[in-house]
Amino acid sequence: SPWKPLLLLLSPPAFSTSCARCAKDRRLRQKRAISERQLTRYFVDQRKVRVVGGQGGDGGHSFHSEPRKVFGGPDGGNGGDGGHVIFKADQQMKSLSSVFRFYQGFHGERGGSKNCYGANGAHMYVKVPVGTLVKEDGEVVADLTQHGEEYIAAHGGAGGKGNRFFLSNENRAPKLFTPGEPGQERVLHLELKTTAHAGLVGFPNAGKSSLLRAISRAKPAVAAYPFTTLNPHVGIVHYQDYEQVAVADIPGLIKGAHQNRGLGMAFLKHIERCRFLLYVLDLSVPQPWSQLQDLKYELEAYEKGLSERPCVVIGNKVDLAQSRINLALLREQVAERVIALSALTGENLEELLLHLRELYDTYVKTEQSQGQSPVKW
Repeated sequence: SPWKPLLLLLSPPAFSTSCARCAKDRRLRQKRAISERQLTRYFVDQRKVRVVGGQGGDGGHSFHSEPRKVFGGPDGGNGGDGGHVIFKADQQMKSLSSVFRFYQGFHGERGGSKNCYGANGAHMYVKVPVGTLVKEDGEVVADLTQHGEEYIAAHGGAGGKGNRFFLSNENRAPKLFTPGEPGQERVLHLELKTTAHAGLVGFPNAGKSSLLRAISRAKPAVAAYPFTTLNPHVGIVHYQDYEQVAVADIPGLIKGAHQNRGLGMAFLKHIERCRFLLYVLDLSVPQPWSQLQDLKYELEAYEKGLSERPCVVIGNKVDLAQSRINLALLREQVAERVIALSALTGENLEELLLHLRELYDTYVKTEQSQGQSPVKW
């Protein structure tokens, strides 16, 4: 047929004539599985930052001259001021991981002719989490505890003066003008004290990270050796009425933590701003009530009154045989409420979530009665 060559040209080929990457009929490549280590977002609580204010603009140096007005006098304007570097507390920020090591404010512009002043440099705003301490040479210079609170970390330099500024009766044609001043330079240490609602306090391998995994979407590392958690993690517990309770997993404490033994001093500070505490005890060890006594002693030695905050005792690993025996003995020795659960199997997690909400509601009512706004996540 005379139409056969034309039909062959119009019919699609049985295979793609383009490269394998651009072929439309190629099989979609599956996404590479990300390891749990890469998914884990560590909580950065310390950062050393060098801040430099913007440099002021130089003063202008010019003389006005136009037809029929040759000697119009000096008309150099002043330079603009340099911009500040400002730390601003933002409740959307939860870690110092997004804070860079160096910040510099914008420079001011040079003064122009016809008495035109240079524009001031824009301020550099650095968002930091609520609860950030700003230290310089070991001394606290700012404590950003409220949303929107600001602190000028480095002042911008003042703009230079133009030759118009130096005009006087004695000097009708000044040629003097000054350069802009350099911005302030400082080295500051940012330290974040976690403003979570609840803090998981316990000895190493008590099951704090496993418990945080069970009640939230946080992914702290879990392993069968002590000090698995080297960085604090924060998990959010969601409720049906859209309330969110933040729970912080504090790395394990040991005896003498208030004397900076183990990881003590580095993470005891995160417990300072927790509104209530969750003591996690390992029920499988002999005399688990002694762990509670040691934990309260370390907290009280670090800060007086810290162990008296609202709390609940969590007896973890109740799925083990020895834990059932120790549970009855623990309730006899401890005056606080004891919630027995298993973070591994999920047994009795509902009782913990309900009591956690009761502690949160009590905290909110207390803050509102005192005219203060409770911390929201």
